[in-house]
Amino acid sequence: MSGRTEGGAVKASGWLSVAFFIFALVLSLANAAPTRAAPIDEQFRAWLNNDLWPDAQKQGVSRVTFDSAFSGIKPNLKLPDLVLPGQKPDTPKVQHQAEFGSPGNYFAEKTIGAVAAGGRSRAKTHAATLTAIERKYGVPGPVVLAIWGRESGFGAAKMPYDAFEVLGTKAFLATRKDMFRKEVLAALQIVQKGLARREKMKSSWAGALGQPQFLPTSFLDHAVAFDGDGKPDIWNSVPDSLASIANYLVHYGWAKGRDWGFEVAVPASLSCALEGPDQGKRISDWASLGVKRVGGRPFPSNELGAEGFLLMPAGRKGPAFIVTQNFYVLKKYNESDLYALFIGHGADRISAGDHRFSGQWGQVGGLYRSDIAAMQRGLEKAGYDVGGADGLPGFKTRRSIGNWQHSKGQAPTCFPDKGIVDATK
Repeated sequence: MSGRTEGGAVKASGWLSVAFFIFALVLSLANAAPTRAAPIDEQFRAWLNNDLWPDAQKQGVSRVTFDSAFSGIKPNLKLPDLVLPGQKPDTPKVQHQAEFGSPGNYFAEKTIGAVAAGGRSRAKTHAATLTAIERKYGVPGPVVLAIWGRESGFGAAKMPYDAFEVLGTKAFLATRKDMFRKEVLAALQIVQKGLARREKMKSSWAGALGQPQFLPTSFLDHAVAFDGDGKPDIWNSVPDSLASIANYLVHYGWAKGRDWGFEVAVPASLSCALEGPDQGKRISDWASLGVKRVGGRPFPSNELGAEGFLLMPAGRKGPAFIVTQNFYVLKKYNESDLYALFIGHGADRISAGDHRFSGQWGQVGGLYRSDIAAMQRGLEKAGYDVGGADGLPGFKTRRSIGNWQHSKGQAPTCFPDKGIVDATK
């Protein structure tokens, strides 16, 4: 009996040891994430106090403003384009594993139609303000309305992020730290100067503020007071928001009295590789080469002697345009051909009704950004300037494709497809 009891006690003790070990292991695993996260939070606070604060202080930011801005703030590790301590930036192969769709997807009718309809309605509501803005800045009301609608749904979009959380995280961990460092310092100055209260500093995931979606440096440089109270308010004031958009465009060279561009038909005999802002011609010269404005309408007489540029965002597989310098000013708001085209086309629909593009966007899906990046690297090796292997077919890539196709005796399309990707690897 005593022997069995003794043996049983030994076994029970062994099982208790195993159970304790398992419990400890589970507890360790459960606490693993906070244990890893805590050092990042600590590094962030150290970076704020030892790195960012001295620069903020030099720019006139008080300690009270600084501490208030970052009170309770921790790095948001769910934001994109972050590099955690000890990690390396994503390789191009990882970055580019996203499907590249047709440029036509950018112009989904439910999106651009909403901007056009909303813009027409607000053109009436804010007619006096828009007239005053155009008189002062030379930017047409429909252009301002199209940007307002695209950026924030005419002020209706909610900005769910804390600007200091976003900008602080990105200045600490983003792949473009220097850029976001300037932005977070500018955000601190906005609060320090009393231009916005701390609680107003809500932003997009990228740190953009208010109805025009200005980054903080743009707010400091371009926001204006247009409603008479002497203080720019891009969060609540429609006149201030609209005038600030116009002021931004003027700063980057908006030419009063010129259009943004025109949809055109490009003859097959004219190479699509003539595209780009560095290959401009007088619009009258484009016309003499057979480029015609769609719908049978002539180019405006005041535009004929001015410079225009060929734009074919999908090469021969989509609509074509002759654009002016104002198109490239629109790109300063968002460095994308499709964005600037959306704004220009949206403005036309606000002012002249719901006419859609005459040209059809081709079905050009099925490729990945990694495919396009591989093609770009192949073209670079062959001596073509594609503007960098970023997986996006900008105008330099498009015209390089056209020139490569021409060199192979092919009819240029100036847009990537699987055959070109395979042939240039």
